[in-house]
Amino acid sequence: MAATNMNLTGIARKLVQDNHLDEASAVEAVENANKESIQLSTYLVTNKLVPATVVAMISSHEFGLPVFDLSVMDTESAAFNLVEEKLIQKLNAIPLFKRGNRLFIAIASPTNTQALDEFKFATGLSTEAVLVQEDQLATFIEKAVSAMDTGMDDMLDDDLGDLDIGGEEEEQQAASAAEADDAPVVKYVNKILVDAINKGASDIHFEPYEKRYRVRYRIDGILAEVASPPINIAAKLTARVKVMSRMDISERRVPQDGRIKLRIGNRMVDMRVSTLPTLFDEKIVMRILDQENLQVDLTKLGFQQTPLDGFMEAIHSPYGMVLVTG
Repeated sequence: MAATNMNLTGIARKLVQDNHLDEASAVEAVENANKESIQLSTYLVTNKLVPATVVAMISSHEFGLPVFDLSVMDTESAAFNLVEEKLIQKLNAIPLFKRGNRLFIAIASPTNTQALDEFKFATGLSTEAVLVQEDQLATFIEKAVSAMDTGMDDMLDDDLGDLDIGGEEEEQQAASAAEADDAPVVKYVNKILVDAINKGASDIHFEPYEKRYRVRYRIDGILAEVASPPINIAAKLTARVKVMSRMDISERRVPQDGRIKLRIGNRMVDMRVSTLPTLFDEKIVMRILDQENLQVDLTKLGFQQTPLDGFMEAIHSPYGMVLVTG
């Protein structure tokens, strides 16, 4: 085993010791990675100094983390929608799956603890690292970001034939003549509502900012961004929602409340809508009241079989008390 520069530590030192990299190249790689503010593993693989498989193997050995083969995972089953796209790209890490209150994060560098901390802060879940190859991570993130960008656009191609908005005739009378020229906006808002219902969302947030606009769904208690429409249609989106919920579209300085009733096929859904003036435009929050989405059956509450059997036995006991607290 060759002697190594005492200034080298961790992965860099191990790569030199195992003759995957000479000492001078290792020192230079560490310095350049620091200058570029990127992880060493990213620099090594991007510049083709060491194969991604070798970097992953060395990282696993040094930090005691198992390596996960990301190539076998489909982006559709990943949990990346729990966080924003810009956070994924900034941290070069991505949520893979959620188990209870634990979120498993794919990282290529074991020292990327910032990703674990920021995803924990963003989701309110505890985070655990899953080590993956740098090249596989880059490919997976690219596919995930592409899916996030096109997800809402693809909805515009769906059929809305089964959608009926209660009081549509009244809305048309209340809308201005210019509203008829905004058919794409009308269809876009309708699709956001239908998609939220189909995904089991409890709330929809329309949020304006100085230079961007975003739409978020609350699913299982967690807000996740699903669309970022062009900022220049923000006013039209707000106007459309206010027309649907029978609010005064000319009043933008005070909060308003309204309701929307949708029929999707034979399914009726009520929505409570609230607007709140902000510095840049009106923020809108929609609460979805979907009777069909209520999980009233004990077997649908996530119990494992053993505690479910114990609970059923307790509530059918002729004596005693069952306390449900929260």
